[in-house]
Amino acid sequence: MIQRPQYIKMLLSFKDSDLIKIVTGVRRCGKSTLLELYQKELMAQGINERQIQFIRLEALENESLLEYHKLYEHIAKKLVSDKKNYIFLDEIQNVPDFEKAVRSLYDKKNVDLYLTGSNSKLQSGQWATSIAGRYVEIKMYPLSFKEFVDTQPSETRSNLDKLYATYVSQSSFPYTLSLQTEEQKRIYLEGIYETIVLKDVVENKGIRDVSRLKRLIKFMASSIGSEVSPKKISDILQSEGIKVAPATVECYLDAFTECFILYKADRFDVKGKKLLKTLNKYYLVDIGLRHLLLGNNGQDKGHILENIVYFELLRRGYKVYVGKNDLRDASGRYKTVEIDFVAENSTGVSYFQVAESVASPETLERELASLKNISDHCPKFILTRDYGEFDYEGIKQINVLDWLVDC
Repeated sequence: MIQRPQYIKMLLSFKDSDLIKIVTGVRRCGKSTLLELYQKELMAQGINERQIQFIRLEALENESLLEYHKLYEHIAKKLVSDKKNYIFLDEIQNVPDFEKAVRSLYDKKNVDLYLTGSNSKLQSGQWATSIAGRYVEIKMYPLSFKEFVDTQPSETRSNLDKLYATYVSQSSFPYTLSLQTEEQKRIYLEGIYETIVLKDVVENKGIRDVSRLKRLIKFMASSIGSEVSPKKISDILQSEGIKVAPATVECYLDAFTECFILYKADRFDVKGKKLLKTLNKYYLVDIGLRHLLLGNNGQDKGHILENIVYFELLRRGYKVYVGKNDLRDASGRYKTVEIDFVAENSTGVSYFQVAESVASPETLERELASLKNISDHCPKFILTRDYGEFDYEGIKQINVLDWLVDC
């Protein structure tokens, strides 16, 4: 069982608070295992096993509890009246009208409530409105590069380049580490992919044309880190003979982001300090899924690295945008330049450029130009696979693998 200390720490920080703890993330990223680890931590602190109820709502033995009255009654009758009770409901979105049972449990003063879900709709609609200010969301992802490194034998951990090559060639889903062959991993990833597509998207959204949906996610996997729009995607697919309207593309993209297989980074106008409505970027939750869809041909290393940095920024608690800025060229004319990531948290904003290498003067100057043109004094970084650290008038160049494990 892989330890996930940063998530355990977050759960412990909200233990016994008057808040519902909701752990969200793509299927098989480790949410259920996290709850098991957390329960062990509770028992190590002296909590009696009778005070803990853990219900997996995708397990066949709990099928009778997929009705909110029965779920509530099952839990209520087992509560220890004079003690704090810790209730864990795994994949709660499987229970229609689950909010009625959850709200009634929340109202009990001796209940500390934990939920997991594989769909972002868990925090939307009337349910979210009714518990506004009464819950905290803990966003969970597959294994980071650092978490992956920490699972490896201690004698190999210093060779980050070799470990990174393994990390990007396989998968960050935790269970794949226990699989011995590439074929086993492929079959496992196929199962995750088919479950997400067929159950979380097709079934929930009532989509009829599954082949068109699968072509879209394959296109998005090939376009990580590229600016896209529903209209642009529609035009490209129609050029291939796949008729799909921009509105349908937008609906499909929303469905994939709701189940956490795709994440959208909005564009941010750095100069105008405002969000833009067009040409967003999307990132895939696991590079192993990209290899499954496109083949592991080792290409597009730059965008794969950008994808990994994007999720690391999310793990570190940033809101992440794609930056746009206007740069005056030598002739005095303005051109639009891109900042890979504008990352914002409670302490302020940081800017990041990501590149495999800036060894050539031309590449270095291009990456620097995007950051030099920013007028504020917020931290600015260039993350590359190159060795060494450098400072260009306050812009810091850092080895990205060192940065990934330095947290």
